[in-house]
Amino acid sequence: MDTNRGLPAIESHRDLHIWITENLKMVPVPERAYGNFFEEHCYIVLHVPQSLKATSGAPKDLHYWVGKEAGMEAQGTAGSFVQHLQEALGGATVQHREAQGHESACFRSYFRPGIIYRKGGLASALKHVETNVYNIQRLLHIRAGKHVSASEVELSWHSFNKSDIFLLDLGKMLIQWNGPKTSTAEKARGLALTRSLQDRERGGRAQIGVVDDETEATDLMQIMEAVLGCRVGNLHTAMPSKSTDQLQKANVRLYHVYEKGKDVVIQELSTCPLAQDLLQEEDCYILDQGGFKIYVWQGRMTSLQEKKAAFSRALGFIQAKGYPSYTNVEVVDEGAESAAFKQLFRSWSGEQRKNKHLRGTGKLLQVKLDVGKLHSHPELAAQLRMVDDGSGKVEVWYIQDSRRQPVNPMHHGQLCAGNCYLVLYTYQKMGLDQYILYLWQGLQATAHEIKALKGNAEELDLQYHGALVQEHVTMGSEPPHFLAIFQGQLVIFQGSTGHNGKGQPESATRLFHVRGTDSYNTWTLEVPARASALSSNDIFLLATAGLCYLWFGKGCSGDQREMARTVVTVISRKDKEMVLEGQEPPHFWEALGGRAPYPSSKRLPEDVSDFQPRLFECSIQTGPLVLTEVVFFSQEDLDKYDVMLLDTWEEIFLWLGSAASEWKQEAVAWGREYLKTHPAGRSLATPIVLVKQGHEPPTFTGWFHTWDPYKWTNNQSYEEVVKGGLGAVSAIAEKTAQVSNFRLSRWPRNGRAGPLALWALKGSKDSSENELELGPKAGSSPRSVASRSLPREQLRHQAVEDLPEGVDPAHKESYLSDSDFQDIFGKSKEEFYSMAKWRQQQQKKQLGFF
Repeated sequence: MDTNRGLPAIESHRDLHIWITENLKMVPVPERAYGNFFEEHCYIVLHVPQSLKATSGAPKDLHYWVGKEAGMEAQGTAGSFVQHLQEALGGATVQHREAQGHESACFRSYFRPGIIYRKGGLASALKHVETNVYNIQRLLHIRAGKHVSASEVELSWHSFNKSDIFLLDLGKMLIQWNGPKTSTAEKARGLALTRSLQDRERGGRAQIGVVDDETEATDLMQIMEAVLGCRVGNLHTAMPSKSTDQLQKANVRLYHVYEKGKDVVIQELSTCPLAQDLLQEEDCYILDQGGFKIYVWQGRMTSLQEKKAAFSRALGFIQAKGYPSYTNVEVVDEGAESAAFKQLFRSWSGEQRKNKHLRGTGKLLQVKLDVGKLHSHPELAAQLRMVDDGSGKVEVWYIQDSRRQPVNPMHHGQLCAGNCYLVLYTYQKMGLDQYILYLWQGLQATAHEIKALKGNAEELDLQYHGALVQEHVTMGSEPPHFLAIFQGQLVIFQGSTGHNGKGQPESATRLFHVRGTDSYNTWTLEVPARASALSSNDIFLLATAGLCYLWFGKGCSGDQREMARTVVTVISRKDKEMVLEGQEPPHFWEALGGRAPYPSSKRLPEDVSDFQPRLFECSIQTGPLVLTEVVFFSQEDLDKYDVMLLDTWEEIFLWLGSAASEWKQEAVAWGREYLKTHPAGRSLATPIVLVKQGHEPPTFTGWFHTWDPYKWTNNQSYEEVVKGGLGAVSAIAEKTAQVSNFRLSRWPRNGRAGPLALWALKGSKDSSENELELGPKAGSSPRSVASRSLPREQLRHQAVEDLPEGVDPAHKESYLSDSDFQDIFGKSKEEFYSMAKWRQQQQKKQLGFF
């Protein structure tokens, strides 16, 4: 549509809306063609979140996509359309600039099972995807990472390599050739794209064949060689695609952008970790994420002129820095920041979260937990970080001499900072036992003990046939459920003795810090026995040789006092004396070595950051850890071959697919590396949870919009699908017979097929349904078939049923006389057939011979 004639109506029930530039207008793309992008055009993609999980006022995403062959006029039309659309949408819109082959994770996440880049431009008839058309011959190069993409390439063996997947599309036959160095996960993703083409473009009637091993797929190789010719020489190994590792993404710099006279000044403000209060509402900022991505943040008071200049300033910055022209750009308005942008800051407070009390242990359970509600509402369990109320079965072991030793149930809640512990928790869900194994690591534990902790956890997991959810917990960062298990009785002693209540010198003076308001969030930690360790906001127990003092700070609440009275019996059974701050007896200060200053100001409210969960695929195939984000994720994004990282900010989940168990040992290390290289300066003590496919706890599944616990019950593997699920055996045999029985001309020296070999092989009376389309190809002419010339009027713009008898509808142009051909196409037949196949097809469409 013309950008000067208003804006299109946007259907409210749809998530995705796409427009393409055509004759300097923006034209809607039909839904069936979503995911197909022509290289000579620009596209506008608008995503409007429809998920029930999306909070009110969730930002919309507006993408401006530029094909690598797109002209400046097309880019100008799309840019103008974006401006108009942005103004019509109002606030809460994130703008993205996307370059072909270098799209953002957000953009790629819309298109499952993948994106297809198509050569050339869209025909004037605007046939984005032609359904049930079989006179097709093309080769797609498939890159099957977590976000799959396919590009049309030259129909030749020279296009192939050992590391990728190639799809030979012959209309009624789709042959997927898997490079010998491709992984099973890549093959499965490639097959998903192939089956999508089968459904969307061939109405499910095309047959699929897969070449995993050329020596075993001789029938399919015979067809491929009939089209591509005999392969000469060995295939090359593809150069690995350049991926951005975590260290590069962690190199974040913030710049202030402002005008000084007629000049635009870009001044560096800060490096990571960044603070949110650096952003002022009247200003504009550029955030450079290591050259991987450029963000432009616009305050709510920024002028309209500055907002219009956002992209041009970003592109000028990219050019000045010497970054590639395809560097991704994201423009965000204040209040509509994306999840990825927020996580570049140490903390982020949003308006929508100020009144929410679901997260944070302090407000966790002001009412009694309803276990049934947690199980029926996993989103609640996820936000509270509680699978139940902690009333299940508990078993505890400590690590000694590299082996696990059981802890007496009387002392289950008594841990030592110099030790490591395994805490196995068993609860029931849907009548079945579920397990969480906590690997608790004291801050004073040795590297040897930590290694033994992991080894013993693996032994336990084997005993339970891999059903244990393993959560790595560092002392001081215990999750709410871990505290709930011990019902407020968790006490952490210093040193490596005393976990069984033995070995503690009776005469020692010891100080314990008690924090918490109920049995679900209370824990007690031994601290140095000196006055400076006190705090007016909390309660402390001072144990001396003859007496215990229970000291109440002025800022503590009644709930804190009640919980403290129940905890002190765990630490000591001696007589206790209640002491209020400011009324301490002399012996109290003597035991602490004298008076000393300590924190007495009121504790600030707990900071509740406004971070959304993010899902990543983990990969190390090309060297360092590479994370590929899946935006707007769902259970569909968890594949059995994957290792996925779910960052909920307060916890890191590592999900292992059933076929990815080989990465089990590395997965937790990847989680730690992710935290270590995170630009927000994350705590390395953040709990890391290892979850295996089929054993997901509600604290994990609750972050997904919907979750089907039976999804993988009867899920076929890639091998099973290839072996019995494609149903193309008879069709392949039939078409192989056609190739075998046809008298192919002798292969030329260059290994290319001759003209006869590349001519269509007829199957039966109805050629449109049973034809195996094998030609012609670039450099070959079907003139030997078109033995007579016909008037242009009988060929041009004629339907198949109106063509003269004997004319092949796929090659109507070959029946033109040489003079008519030159007049209509502006070139000789030899010149025409030396062109790439896609250019031949494009010209035939434009001139009425398709």
